[in-house]
Amino acid sequence: MSRVVSLCLPSWPTDRLRRSLGASAPPADAPLVIVGRDGRKRVVVALNAAAGDCGLRIGMAATQAQAFVCGLVVRDAELAADAAALDQLALWALRRYAPVVAADPPDGLMIDVTGAAHLRGGEAALLTDMVERLAAIGVAARVAIAPTYGAAHALARTRAQPIFAADGGLPAVLGPLPISVLRLDARTIDGLRRLGFDTVAELAATPRAALALRFGPEPGQRLDQAFGRIAEPFELLTAPELIRVEQKFAEPIGAPETLARYTGKLVTALCEVLDAKALGARKLDLLFHRVDNRVEAIRIGTAKPVRDVKRLTRLLCDKIETVAPGFGIEAMRLSAPIAEPLDFRQSGSSLIEAASADVSALIDTLANRVGQAALYRVAPVASGVPERGVARLAPLAPPGGVTWPAAWPRPSRLFDPPERVEAMALLPDRPPVAFTWRGERRRVRCADGPERIFGEWWTREAELSAVRDYFMLEDEAGERFWLYRSGDGEDPATGSLSWFLHGIFG
Repeated sequence: MSRVVSLCLPSWPTDRLRRSLGASAPPADAPLVIVGRDGRKRVVVALNAAAGDCGLRIGMAATQAQAFVCGLVVRDAELAADAAALDQLALWALRRYAPVVAADPPDGLMIDVTGAAHLRGGEAALLTDMVERLAAIGVAARVAIAPTYGAAHALARTRAQPIFAADGGLPAVLGPLPISVLRLDARTIDGLRRLGFDTVAELAATPRAALALRFGPEPGQRLDQAFGRIAEPFELLTAPELIRVEQKFAEPIGAPETLARYTGKLVTALCEVLDAKALGARKLDLLFHRVDNRVEAIRIGTAKPVRDVKRLTRLLCDKIETVAPGFGIEAMRLSAPIAEPLDFRQSGSSLIEAASADVSALIDTLANRVGQAALYRVAPVASGVPERGVARLAPLAPPGGVTWPAAWPRPSRLFDPPERVEAMALLPDRPPVAFTWRGERRRVRCADGPERIFGEWWTREAELSAVRDYFMLEDEAGERFWLYRSGDGEDPATGSLSWFLHGIFG
């Protein structure tokens, strides 16, 4: 099933303008409008949130907007600059999220994440990452994901929160939406509303012949595209700086072994281009152009720059079974959206030191199967608070120089958040003699502690007097636990005196 993301940028012209102006941009809370021409009339074509809060709207006359809001910042529209910046944003999405990306002027992107969402930890993590990264650079965004781009486009422009639409639920999700989300021209929408059509459900229930006779085939076509009855072709992003090779076929192909053979040929050709540039691929996109104008895609990533033909071919061929050739594939295109200089290092002498094993091939295989977010290693962080003392790093990230504390052992498994338990102990510093966890009472056979950990007042002011007393406990069955009491056992200001299970020793 296809999964397509629509990225809507509701205030793209104003956000783009603020980023281009830099330090000279007007304050974020200042009402700002972009003015263009509608015939001989100057009208508002875009506005920021502050201008919208003042009651301004798109389509309003510029003179009316200036009279309505005192201190309104007015700028002329720069359509060419907005389109160029949107293409650059599409290129960013291509390199980071998915191999099939297209700009949807004037304020959006189409991103086909079929088979690529797991590389970012799933659909929810992908959409969250997309919105947060754009918000960090001052660009407001709304996203939706659906089986078709028509559905995702409609949902992204009517819902403020990320929307996940399933294949079978499209009629229920799209039915209540206004007909303006179907990407029809203004004259057609106005004519439909004059006839009493307000929602998508009402339009979908009308016989096609009557609609086509009066408005042409476009309303029916947009409905079919939104509900997935017909495919919707897109002009995919092509950047001149991308390294890519292509193979076209006189007759369509579709057998898996044929696809694998030509995949190897494309990888060989691409590696020759990379060799000429002294580069290695960090990410590869293999696109299969079908005869019905649909595009199937495979994306793989590597932990470090790679130019090994066999290795890259194996990673791509592992995913060929996910490709649906349909009635045949007429062209294949392999590109490297991310390519970096190879890291040439001289290996140490075997007479002096043992050669370190290269596990990057294993990491690449696992990461492309389960996703990059599921593959990591843990490293210590300079913090006394246990839950802050561990960080996730990339598998091949260099060591940070911080070592694990040796004074007190730490459990191999920590609970996030710590789980509340009922414990019986003599205050202020005696260990529990028994505790109840998840409905089961456990008697303590031996214990060690307390290990007192103070709050980090430089992190949060509320931790100025916070205290935890940790105990290592072993029950009668031989299982070992790591419990702490919130507070020092005497002063209520240091904690609630409640007990928590924070970890289990393996």
